[in-house]
Amino acid sequence: MIGGRGEPRATIIDVAAAAGVSRQTVSNAVNSPHRVAPDTLNRVNREIERLQFRPSQAARSLRRRRAHALGIQLNAGEDRTLGNVLDPFLVEVAIAARRHDTHLITFAVDHKPDLIAEYEHLIAAHMVDGFLLTNTGHDDPRPEWLRRQGVPFASFGRIWDDPSHTAWADVDGAAGTSSAVRHLVSQGYQRIGFLGWPEGSPVGDERRAGWLAASAESGVADATLQAYSLQDVNAAAIAVAPLVERLGVGGAVVCASDTLALGVYTVLHDRQLAVGMDFGLLGFDDTDIAQALGISSVRQPLTAIAAAVLDMAMAAGNGKAGRGPGLVLDPAVVARSSSQRARVPQRPISGITKPRGRSAHHLEVVDELVPITS
Repeated sequence: MIGGRGEPRATIIDVAAAAGVSRQTVSNAVNSPHRVAPDTLNRVNREIERLQFRPSQAARSLRRRRAHALGIQLNAGEDRTLGNVLDPFLVEVAIAARRHDTHLITFAVDHKPDLIAEYEHLIAAHMVDGFLLTNTGHDDPRPEWLRRQGVPFASFGRIWDDPSHTAWADVDGAAGTSSAVRHLVSQGYQRIGFLGWPEGSPVGDERRAGWLAASAESGVADATLQAYSLQDVNAAAIAVAPLVERLGVGGAVVCASDTLALGVYTVLHDRQLAVGMDFGLLGFDDTDIAQALGISSVRQPLTAIAAAVLDMAMAAGNGKAGRGPGLVLDPAVVARSSSQRARVPQRPISGITKPRGRSAHHLEVVDELVPITS
């Protein structure tokens, strides 16, 4: 009998073979029994007892050693791209991780039904200590599953279905679109529409609410001046074309993203309308698309968000999760030619001053930050 006096000790391989399971299942039965189905767990435990299997304490200690890594899913938006704002966010997180002597394990999920299985695999393989979540929304199964497993995590974006979870940092989307409306009004645009995502997106709905509120405050409110599109340039162009027709020369559109703004840009180009002089346009996220085409946009403070989310994840991993509310940071409007009704000489790009810290409702222009008044 294996494990008897004078006999070699039973190994995890012996138990796995006797129970008809994998070595990983035996490991889970010993270290994380909650991850194993009850019937399987009983079978494995019977063989552990019969073979007198005793896990090596040194091996268990090695397995439980911190990985000094956090997992982050690259395609949490359920496609094969990072998403415009997540590209620079990932860079900022990687830079900030060095302060915590940790690094990132990136991964992607090919099929939505495999979503939780991939997170479970990374934990079972001891590749990560926790996770950073992005693209949070309603009916997201990840937060609740991670919490039940006792896995530390923090998110870029609110946990919309569980207000009690506070380890998140996010941008105030309503403040961003409100600032966009006020900026366009200050430039002389009198009819200001909105192009957003279909209703039900918590991020999109918040940005739409900011447009509605600021339009009412500025005396240009018309709730019918809005259109909806999926996050796709061609779809955005089709959706916004009738709205551009209604707004006419002297009108403007605030968009929930720069991708949607690019759809508006193509419609204006096809109709030979001068972007800015004839028709105002303002996006959201200040991506390289907006920068290259001179599209005004709302910039998220990604450096501050990345640092905050990483701090929260590390604190949760050390058992020091905060009890206060999540962190909401203010964005800034970056003004370019697409929101200027009158052309003005531009100074060299090197003269641009970037906003620092948490600046509420500010407009970035050449050489200075100009507050946008409420």
